[in-house]
Amino acid sequence: MFIQTESTPNPATLKFLPGQTVLELGTADFPSAEAAGKSPLAKRIFAAGGVTGVFFGNDFVTVTKADDVDWPHIKPQILGAIMEHYQSGQPVIEGEGTNGGGHAEHTGEDGDIVKQIKELLDTRVRPAVAQDGGDITFHGFDRGVVYLHMQGACAGCPSSTLTLKMGIENLLRHYIPEVLEVRPVAA
Repeated sequence: MFIQTESTPNPATLKFLPGQTVLELGTADFPSAEAAGKSPLAKRIFAAGGVTGVFFGNDFVTVTKADDVDWPHIKPQILGAIMEHYQSGQPVIEGEGTNGGGHAEHTGEDGDIVKQIKELLDTRVRPAVAQDGGDITFHGFDRGVVYLHMQGACAGCPSSTLTLKMGIENLLRHYIPEVLEVRPVAA
C-alpha cells in the first residue's frame, strides 16, 4: 500500500491519501481522541501521539498535530497506523457514524434562501475546500448572517478568515442578496 501525503494551507494539518475510499458518503470529524470512539482508524491515528484532530473525506484523511510536535517525528507513526488499519479489514467507522450531507437542518421562513446557500456550498465551496483537506458545512442563517462550521484542515487554519470573508462571503452575497455576512462557528 502506498499512501501519498499533501500539505494543506494549515501548517499544523497534513492530508493523507491512502489510494482507496475512506468514506463512501459525507465526512467525519474527530476533534479529539475521545470523539474517535466509533472509528478504529481515528483511534489508531490518535494513538500515534501528538495528534489533536482527525478528519475523513471521501478519499483522504487529514491529521492535525499539536503545536509542540514536528511532522518528521509523527508522520511515520501516522502512515503506519493508516496502513495497519487497511490491512486489518476493520471498517473506518463502526455502525452509522457518517454524516451524509454535513449541513445542519433549517426550518422556517428562510427555507428558500437556505436551500440556495446549501446548493452553492455543495457545488462551489466544498469541492474546493476538500482539495485542501477540509470541509465547510452550513450551521445556520439568521438576519442575513450565514454561520458555517469549518472542519479538518480548515479548522484553525491561518487563512480560514480570508477564505470565509473574501471567498465564501463574496460568493454568497453575489448570488444571494439576502446574505450580508458569513461567520464561523465552533464545533
